[in-house]
Amino acid sequence: MQLVTTRDATRLTGLSTEQLREWTSRRALILPDVRPKGHGSPARYSWQTILLLRIAVVLRDRFKLELHAHRDLFSAMRAGLARTSFLSLWGKSLVLYGGERWVVIDPRDADSVIDDCIMLRLDPHLQQLSDSFSLPKPVVPGQFQLFPALGVTADTAVNDTTRRRRHG
Repeated sequence: MQLVTTRDATRLTGLSTEQLREWTSRRALILPDVRPKGHGSPARYSWQTILLLRIAVVLRDRFKLELHAHRDLFSAMRAGLARTSFLSLWGKSLVLYGGERWVVIDPRDADSVIDDCIMLRLDPHLQQLSDSFSLPKPVVPGQFQLFPALGVTADTAVNDTTRRRRHG
């Protein structure tokens, strides 16, 4: 699992170093994946934790939510994201119902939203994480993801047989 330092976390979340420490250490709203070992050692964060921090920033800035009141929600989302692949989140939205209730849905399936909620699109956040963590981007449906060729070898037995047929 790739982890980033506090410097990268501040860049990816838009939080100041002081605010990041406040949320992850002092208030323990969203814990880092690796806590600092002592003064001067950096905390480390996974893509799941950075995604949660980015969501927290949106909830605070756009919706003016008091985040401390939703600590249980962040804990539940952290546990759920730990079991979720990065690729499976592309094209999805996060639906927050309040309390600890949340779900990831396909936004085209509006029938799955049955209650009042806050819905956040995940793709803008995933784009940032994909670039910074070197995580895969979604592929076109029905198309395999490309991979680099490691080497090309020719089967000489096949080439000799083909030559004999043409010239023989």
